[in-house]
Amino acid sequence: MKQEHWENIYDKKGMQEVSWYQKLPKTSLDLIEKVAPNKDATIIDIGGGDGFLVDELLKLGYTDITVLDISENAINKAKKRLGKLAEQIRWIVADITEFIPTKKYDVWHDRAVFHFLTNENDIDFYKNLLNENIIDGGSFILATFSEKGPDKCCGLQVSKYSKEEMNSHFESTFSLIEFFTKNHETPFGTIQNFIFSVFKKNVNA
Repeated sequence: MKQEHWENIYDKKGMQEVSWYQKLPKTSLDLIEKVAPNKDATIIDIGGGDGFLVDELLKLGYTDITVLDISENAINKAKKRLGKLAEQIRWIVADITEFIPTKKYDVWHDRAVFHFLTNENDIDFYKNLLNENIIDGGSFILATFSEKGPDKCCGLQVSKYSKEEMNSHFESTFSLIEFFTKNHETPFGTIQNFIFSVFKKNVNA
């Protein structure tokens, strides 16, 4: 049911007809460059869809990039846009609550997937995924709706977070090293307030 919902959205809507559209995902890029200066860092973008983060990471010279999205339509759009460059990316079509990684990552980036998890079992699954599949000392970059964010997105209920609530989810194995709020202006001229959290996985956590 979840996959059908997202396949339908990417089938019927163009890139600039979705609220999360960013021509240049500068905040995410800046954070990734900060935590992973080495271009051979293993990076996974959760819910990357047909967004431009992967394009920009390639331009910066990163060589080990994985993009995961629940929608095959979204990934196919990104592949078509990238053309031959798409062969340099590892593409995974999967629901994050069913994802079974085959490698560990230096950087786990998630802009706007985690806040769609409203079921405690799904949240626990996600947290276990992180704990098991980010290297010791690796980084977790997470952007979610703040307490001032919308109650729904794309017709689905979302969770909203404060700094304290976000930290409480991950503090057993991660240290919060950076936190800030940022407004995202949608293509429709509305404002969505996000919180960005950067965590570092504790050694031997």
